[in-house]
Amino acid sequence: MSSNLDQLYRQVIMDHYKNPRNKGSIEDGALTIDMNNPTCGDRIHLTIQVEGGVVQDAKFDGEGCSISMSSASMMTQAIKGRNIDEALQLSHIFSDMMLGKEYDDSIDLGDIEALNGVSKFPARIKCATLAWKAMEKGVSEEKK
Repeated sequence: MSSNLDQLYRQVIMDHYKNPRNKGSIEDGALTIDMNNPTCGDRIHLTIQVEGGVVQDAKFDGEGCSISMSSASMMTQAIKGRNIDEALQLSHIFSDMMLGKEYDDSIDLGDIEALNGVSKFPARIKCATLAWKAMEKGVSEEKK
C-alpha cells in the first residue's frame, strides 16, 4: 500500500475517533449489547433499533483505543438502513478483511476500508472487530 494511502487511512481512522458518529444510546426498546476486550480494556455499549427486520438506528458508547472506537463509529454508520442479513453479511466481509482473507469487494465499504491495514497487526484485530461482534450478537438474537 502506498504511503499516501496509508496516511489517508490514518486520517479517516483518527477522524472517526475524534469525531465519532452515532455516539450515545437509544433508550426505547432497542437491542442492548455490552462487550469488552479483556486483553486491552476496550469496552462497548451498543444499542440498535430494529423495526421490520431493518436497522433503523445504531449508537455506541464505550472506551478504548482509536481502532476500536473508530471501528464502532464506522460500523454504526454502515448498518443503518440495512436489513439484518445485510448487516451480518457486512460483518462477515469485515471479519474476512481483518483476517487477511479474500473478501467480497463488490460491496462499497466506504470508510471501513481504512481499517484494512489492521490485519497486519494481529494484536489489534480484536480491537477492530469488537463493535462488529457486538452487533452480530445483537442482531442474531433479534433474528430468533
